Amino acid sequence: MRAMVIDGDSTTTGRERSARSTWGSRWAAMGPGLLAASAAIGASHLISSTQAGALFGWQLVWLIVLANVLKYPFFRFGPQYAAETGRSLVEGYARRGKAYLWVFFVLAAVSSVISTAGVALLCTVILAYLLPASWGLGVPLLATVLLGVTLVLLVGGHYKALDGVTKIIMVTLALSTVVAVVMAAGQGAVRQPGFEDPSPWTLATLPFLVAVIGWMPAPIEISALNSLWVKAKAQGRRLAVRDVLFDFNTGYVVSTVLAVFFIGLGVFVQYGSGQELQMAGGAYIPQLMSMYGAAIGQWAVPLMALIAFACMFGTVISVVDGYARACAESVRLLRSRPEMSSRSKDLWITGISLIALAIVVWMSASLADMLRFAMVSAFLTAPVFAWLNFSIIRSERQLSGTMRVLSYVGLVFLVGFTLLFLASQFGLLA
Repeated sequence: MRAMVIDGDSTTTGRERSARSTWGSRWAAMGPGLLAASAAIGASHLISSTQAGALFGWQLVWLIVLANVLKYPFFRFGPQYAAETGRSLVEGYARRGKAYLWVFFVLAAVSSVISTAGVALLCTVILAYLLPASWGLGVPLLATVLLGVTLVLLVGGHYKALDGVTKIIMVTLALSTVVAVVMAAGQGAVRQPGFEDPSPWTLATLPFLVAVIGWMPAPIEISALNSLWVKAKAQGRRLAVRDVLFDFNTGYVVSTVLAVFFIGLGVFVQYGSGQELQMAGGAYIPQLMSMYGAAIGQWAVPLMALIAFACMFGTVISVVDGYARACAESVRLLRSRPEMSSRSKDLWITGISLIALAIVVWMSASLADMLRFAMVSAFLTAPVFAWLNFSIIRSERQLSGTMRVLSYVGLVFLVGFTLLFLASQFGLLA
């Protein structure tokens, strides 16, 4: 196999360099990157980013941006590998050895139900807020309806339906978020006189920082899911690498920029207001809505509710579909089957949804604990998935100097932060 250079520009073979990339071809390739962004823009943005702004103002912006920059190579490796080779990252793990594939499969299977339960529970809480209280609909019923709709969409419509719905959700989310933040900024700061800026750089705040970084912009295994979406989008044909990277970079930049906007929302609506912040996800949603209404006007509350629900619903459908594909593909490769069947994927979609629904019903009163556990789990497994991706790319492709350095720095950042967190949890730090 001829070595290919993975860099910031990219085309890699002579044939790919000469291929024309037009705005039409770029638009046609759009989808997998937006799906990855939709999976990313969930609790990490709506809850963690907004709370970061509400608690510490703009102090954590650089940390969030840094996390996105240092994780960038590990997310990018997925779609680029799929575009260049026609294989998913999951197939790349299998080519490296069964041990690599088993590590990915076990972690992905566990993450699938944890992540789905976390985002579905938060989405259900927002849905309950949107609906009239007089209807008396509880979390179990609403969660059943929500995951039932997700099942119908994914099992009935497969990738094409998911691709179309995600584009609509992303456009709605991006526009409404920008409008909301601009409106909030126009009302002036809610900061009270004499308010002193708290410092986020203490051991006491380390668990919060870990939760913010864990899902920022998303769990790294989303890169493998993205590679599977690229393969599904291609439907047997090879997509131009330029177009795939344009799609990926668009989604990645949008998710990063929206994280900053959600920080701004917390700053303009809550920072320094004197009201105690409700850290529990379920209690935080109504508080955020009410404070937003107080700052802008009650008429604007439905807009914020629309942002929140669109954000989380897009995350739910993307997460269920992506993890189901990854698990079904892993089983196929472990069993040496020629291709992944729709039946296998649909069974995983159903299984993940049902187990996640059981967790939601069981944990309906503990949303904060559920989300924190999911985010911390993603943070602790991030170095493993990052190393898996890097090892595959390094063995099969030729990385540019910039991407190689950024990858090593990213690995050091993830491993170092993980060791710091574990040391604090085991009482090794004063």
